[in-house]
Amino acid sequence: MTSEIGTIADVIRVHAARHADAIALTMYGRDMTFGELDRRSNQVAQALRAAGVAHGDRVAFIDKNGLEWFEVTFALAKLGAVNVSVNWRLAPVEMAQIIDNAHAEVVIVGPDFVEHIEKVESDLARVHTIVALASHGRWPVYDSWVDGHAPDDPGVKSSGGDIAFQLYTSGTTGLPKGVMLTNDNFFKGVIGIVDQWRFTDDSVNLAMMPLFHIAGAGWSMVGLHHGSRTVILRDVDPSEILQVIPRHGVTNAFMVPAVIQFLLMTPGVESTDFRSLRALVYGASPITDTVLVRAMETFGCEFIQVYGLTETTGAITQLDGVDHDPVAKPQMLRSCGKPYPWVEVRIVDAQTGDDMPAGEVGELWTRSHQNMAGYWNDPAATAAAITPDGWFRTGDAGYTDADGYLFLHDRVKDMIVSGGENVYPAEVENVLMMHPGVGDVAVIGVPDERWGEAVKAIVVPSGGTAVSAELLIAFARERLAGYKLPKSVDFAESLPRNPSGKLLKRQLREPYWAGIERRIG
Repeated sequence: MTSEIGTIADVIRVHAARHADAIALTMYGRDMTFGELDRRSNQVAQALRAAGVAHGDRVAFIDKNGLEWFEVTFALAKLGAVNVSVNWRLAPVEMAQIIDNAHAEVVIVGPDFVEHIEKVESDLARVHTIVALASHGRWPVYDSWVDGHAPDDPGVKSSGGDIAFQLYTSGTTGLPKGVMLTNDNFFKGVIGIVDQWRFTDDSVNLAMMPLFHIAGAGWSMVGLHHGSRTVILRDVDPSEILQVIPRHGVTNAFMVPAVIQFLLMTPGVESTDFRSLRALVYGASPITDTVLVRAMETFGCEFIQVYGLTETTGAITQLDGVDHDPVAKPQMLRSCGKPYPWVEVRIVDAQTGDDMPAGEVGELWTRSHQNMAGYWNDPAATAAAITPDGWFRTGDAGYTDADGYLFLHDRVKDMIVSGGENVYPAEVENVLMMHPGVGDVAVIGVPDERWGEAVKAIVVPSGGTAVSAELLIAFARERLAGYKLPKSVDFAESLPRNPSGKLLKRQLREPYWAGIERRIG
């Protein structure tokens, strides 16, 4: 049956036709069947159509995880429109930049973020409709906005090459880039990934990672494609996770290492019944051997490590449970496994483009149907990222061993991964340089037991203005999302640069990473 599914819209259309009464979504005691989700998404699609949304249009959605995200996602798919799920951790001005860049004319916003949008509403020149998921004095309220429309499928047909999601990732220039992901990116090889991630006909899936992330959106779509019941958590809440796994018999889950570590520190974890859990897929940031071994002992299920990027629609390599053997082959815990059968990878000399022999470090390139269609309205960035023959330059460095296992060694780019969130130093540096007390600054990632990496700023003060670490962090907090803030600030008389003036960040990072083999998630 799932072979009939080639688009996001097909997911709900097919499953509603075949088993309308089966539960699709569960959230805090409320169940929604595939039939109900189909009818509700039809109504949302009609409301969006009445607001002028048509094929190819972008709609911004800003809220934590909820049933409404799935209603809107399938509604947009039924119109051939594009879901722009905005990172709700961003500052208001950052949200406005993304909404404007996406050319979104409709914004749907949850109650926790109404004030964010109110602060920048006057800057949203293209936006003509803002819908609030809770009561609001001026904007239409989601339920009443939707309820007046008939539950008729708009009947728009989409193709595999149509854009379904536009997820934003920060660029090295500090400006966000819209990663365009097609239906084919998600579903052309989804049957294979369902098997790789151990989904079966009776699977119960746990969706707790933010749905603005490929880790949240992609994981959820794979489970729903298979017809699995998906249990949704509004946010990552360790104590709630420990309750819902045995309560709902969760069989499959994805977590970033920081969440795994939080769970291990949560009271009651040792007494939690994890017997239903078959497969725990993890990735997106580094994990220490100590945390991984303890988690394997505590959860007692198969652990599967994956590596991927937003631009590759998530995972492209996998380290299976059989390779998670801390006694017989502890070195394998530092590998992110082998590429999926439909994924090609190369380790390339970034300067010459030549393939590197096994064991030698180079830049990881990948080619498959999972590679993004490109960056929205940014042909130069797209051309820099994807070669004419379809290879995506990941910007990550690593090597393969003689058996084809991939080991990530370091970064070609300076990106920091903190708790599964991507932070680009240039963006943080640009903000800190706005402070009159900063003469020069470098931002780097340093090891952090909880988050994998933490953001550190190294600041050269300017002569005339007094400055402190606390003052600079408070200054940045007004202009950046919380996860991008420096967790610490060091002060220096100067920063190391080469003759052309480029910061020697490797030199800055080395003292903090000495003795740590795995430097990338």
